[in-house]
Amino acid sequence: MTNPVTRHPGVTAVAAATVAEISGGRVRLGIGAGDRPLLSLGERPARLADLEQAIDAIRALWAGQHVTTQAGSFALDDAHYRFAPVSGIPVWVSATGPKTLELAGRVADGVILLAGLHPEGIKFALDHIDRGAERAGRDARPEVTVFAYGAIDDEDEQAAFAAARTIAAWFPQTSPVYCEIAGLPAELVERVRTSYSGGEFQEAARAAEALPDDFVHRMALAGGSAEARQHIRNLAGLGIGSITVFPLGARRMHTVERFRACVAQESSVAQEEQP
Repeated sequence: MTNPVTRHPGVTAVAAATVAEISGGRVRLGIGAGDRPLLSLGERPARLADLEQAIDAIRALWAGQHVTTQAGSFALDDAHYRFAPVSGIPVWVSATGPKTLELAGRVADGVILLAGLHPEGIKFALDHIDRGAERAGRDARPEVTVFAYGAIDDEDEQAAFAAARTIAAWFPQTSPVYCEIAGLPAELVERVRTSYSGGEFQEAARAAEALPDDFVHRMALAGGSAEARQHIRNLAGLGIGSITVFPLGARRMHTVERFRACVAQESSVAQEEQP
């Protein structure tokens, strides 16, 4: 994952092409507007127009074109490769808000969706992706992976919940629309926004203490395998074909292993239920 503010799209294009070459094509480029930690560098997330220009420029460079463009956060003047064009690198756009989701629906090969895990929020996001795809004349939405933060621990579900709680404070600060969809009171959203400036989610522990347990469970993996399997079933029912897990807490690889087991169990059940 990168953004066009802290990494120039020309550098990103060459880096992705290099990884594609040495990996035999096993690369996907993830790009987004950037998150609030950019503020710590004295920068702001990229405007959507700049994000789209960056994607266009990267694809044009891969195609062997000469690129001249001027955006708010970068510029290219007759930029071009000194080696053969590269094809087939998918561009995945990281998106949360409605306008970025619609942009992703229009131009992305895939969408990295940060919208929590509750079905109502995911459905809201998918509707906006579909809206962008329809406006671009695409006959299907791009592939979507849901980003799932949290922890899974059947031996200590309370520890898993505590590890996952901080990410829930990210949503009131960065994308409060999902809080509204999840039924979080507006005054509580504002309280969290006031007490958490929106840097890395690890800094949100104090603000997250104000959030109700139900909200945490709806936004993150925050318990045992039974809860994780329910999230997997919910997302599969909405047509989500991929979940990307960002493990939190002291037992991160345990979370990865438990999630893999949950997916295998759900796949087995789905196969048994087929006529």
